[in-house]
Amino acid sequence: MTTPSRKPAAPFSRPAVAVDGAAAERIRIARGWLHTAHFLTSAPQLEHLPSLELPEIAFVGRSNAGKSTAINTLTQQTRLAFASKTPGRTQHINLFGVGKQKVDDAVLADLPGYGYAAVPREAKLRWQRVMGNYLMTRESLRGVVLMCDPRHGLTELDEILLEVIRPRVEQGLKFLVLLTKADKLTRSDGAKALSIVRLQAGGGEVKLFSALKQQGVDEAAELLWRWAHPQDEPPAEPKEGDSPP
Repeated sequence: MTTPSRKPAAPFSRPAVAVDGAAAERIRIARGWLHTAHFLTSAPQLEHLPSLELPEIAFVGRSNAGKSTAINTLTQQTRLAFASKTPGRTQHINLFGVGKQKVDDAVLADLPGYGYAAVPREAKLRWQRVMGNYLMTRESLRGVVLMCDPRHGLTELDEILLEVIRPRVEQGLKFLVLLTKADKLTRSDGAKALSIVRLQAGGGEVKLFSALKQQGVDEAAELLWRWAHPQDEPPAEPKEGDSPP
């Protein structure tokens, strides 16, 4: 009697995650919404940005953290956000409108990468001031997405940025840390990176993200959609012991 052969398990394969019908529909709506993203304007200084009443979500991060790739992946476009051939040299705030049926209901803001060593000190300081002013004073800002390479973790500049937005976070500003290039980590290293950055982030959401493997894309897309559409949030499930209305 022969023993049936067993196929070896694939190393580091990502387990399938069950998604119910309602969750799948939310993801479909969110991905379709982000796919409508289109260029609005570019501004070298904060005062050149148009005053908009639409909710705005800013993408920030160090040069080479994968910010442009993440934006293009989330919007399912190849050249919406541009990565400069010389990291750190793109010094404009770029705004993209998002909305179904050609009616924008939110804005994505792509802020310049920071921390690249080859950029002159004067330019670094100028952009630190511009970004700080934007993050502290932009009235339409509803959320911030910070890109971080998990192999290096949050740097001093990332932590300074989180300190800058902390007062606004306490007032309701949303923020998410995307650990990009997660495909370069083993499963155990990814879990360790998540634990460390969650402690450092102090209240924001942290997710592993890989444009190559599409890891974390659906979850991030749905989160951004919810930030921009709080009025469409499903009602919270009643807690045990709550009396019916």
